[in-house]
Amino acid sequence: MSAELVALGAAGVAAGLLARGGRRLALPTIPAFMAAGIVLGPSVTGVIDHPEDIELVAKIGLVVLLFHLGIEFPAEQVLASGKRMLLAAFGYIGLNVGGGLALGFTIGWGTPEALVIAGAVGISSSAIVTKLLVELRRLTNAETPVILGVIVVEDIFLALYLGLLGPVLGGADSPAAMLGELGLTFGFILGLMLLARFGARAVHVIVRSDEDELVTVIAIGLAILVAGFAEQLGVSDAIGALMIGLVVSRTAAKHQIERLILPVRDAFAAIFFVVFGATIQLDALGPVLLPVAAAVALSLVMNVLGGVVLARSHGLNQRSAANAALVLLGRGEFSLILATLAIGAGLDERIGPFVALYVLVLALVGPVLAARSHRLSRALPNRLLGGSFRYVGQETMVRSCPHTDVVAAEPVSDGCDDCRTLGDEWVHLRSCLTCGYVGCCDDSKNKHATRHHESTQHPAIVSIEPGESWRYCYVDRVLAPGVRTRRPSPPEQSRPDQA
Repeated sequence: MSAELVALGAAGVAAGLLARGGRRLALPTIPAFMAAGIVLGPSVTGVIDHPEDIELVAKIGLVVLLFHLGIEFPAEQVLASGKRMLLAAFGYIGLNVGGGLALGFTIGWGTPEALVIAGAVGISSSAIVTKLLVELRRLTNAETPVILGVIVVEDIFLALYLGLLGPVLGGADSPAAMLGELGLTFGFILGLMLLARFGARAVHVIVRSDEDELVTVIAIGLAILVAGFAEQLGVSDAIGALMIGLVVSRTAAKHQIERLILPVRDAFAAIFFVVFGATIQLDALGPVLLPVAAAVALSLVMNVLGGVVLARSHGLNQRSAANAALVLLGRGEFSLILATLAIGAGLDERIGPFVALYVLVLALVGPVLAARSHRLSRALPNRLLGGSFRYVGQETMVRSCPHTDVVAAEPVSDGCDDCRTLGDEWVHLRSCLTCGYVGCCDDSKNKHATRHHESTQHPAIVSIEPGESWRYCYVDRVLAPGVRTRRPSPPEQSRPDQA
């Protein structure tokens, strides 16, 4: 028993110290926890010489992690997202999971392994994504609600995917057996969804208390109980934990439990990631180097395509597409959960090293690329985004700006009159939101729109080019979505061709 206590204590200290060091490099905590496990595992120091001895604690970490995820699940946000958001999110997921499935079959380890690889490669880490958004100060960007919508929809997809994967990992030996296990899994999910819909008050009676200590004990006990009951039924314990979290999220005690469970989740989830890392033998990484390199390259390509899909569906520009693509590149807890289930089911032993190395590489590369997303935006052709951001594709888009959220003055001309006076031509036209002055863009010879801002201090302009619908704030140097503004037609006698 003392050896297990030493292993657990070392896991916590090593994970915390490595994560603290990683924070100085702006790296997420999950790869640091995994690295601590590899260092402490039998292939390096041997402090955790038998990871299976503390596997129960790691499983509790997995249960609490998914339980908290279920509690956090914003069902109202999903329902309010609208058809466009859901279609865009499923398009992004379809690209990444479909690409992962193709990769899995190409590697040739087997059909169950291909399905695990598809999920591990296709689902972003909500923890890494949200931390990146905060650290990169992009919470007010126009693409951020779309990114958050994607990770919310991915949570739904995870529950469904775990349900579909259960019979495959369970080794159903016939189509009838597989259908039976699928029916049991989705029947279990449906039962808990009905409980969330109609039995939330009864659950609240069980978990409620004026003492935080008792609420914590009951809530964690309930999560472990339902997860264990699910496993006894032949359903994944991960499904049980996730769904009972969703049930608790419908009770009046949701926010209290969410607050109390958070530090417990952090401590136990760290142990889960450390133990997963401890199961990885360093000499097992060599055979998966090529598949991991292919998976990383595939994820980069599919995420860029997915970012374009998200941006185009929401009228965003190249910079927003690149931001979404590279922020969503992070893979973490979901991938490791799937790998853990695959290892427990006795699938190909290369799954564990493959997912571990894949997550580590993206955890290191992802934040670096996300911080430099402006470079990717330069390489995205304008036609991919619908042709409306020809000269402002690299500008940061925000949801709103006080200088652009105004009723625009009507354009006072059909062209740049100052250019006409000089006998010069222009490239594109911009109209001042404050007074309606029409001037030429910064790609034109005279840059009259910017000169107008400098002389009047009027803060913002709107494009009046056909098909474009954006506004630009000179003060904050940001782009904002805007309604299309139609260029007025001049009186007949003022047309240059009739002079």
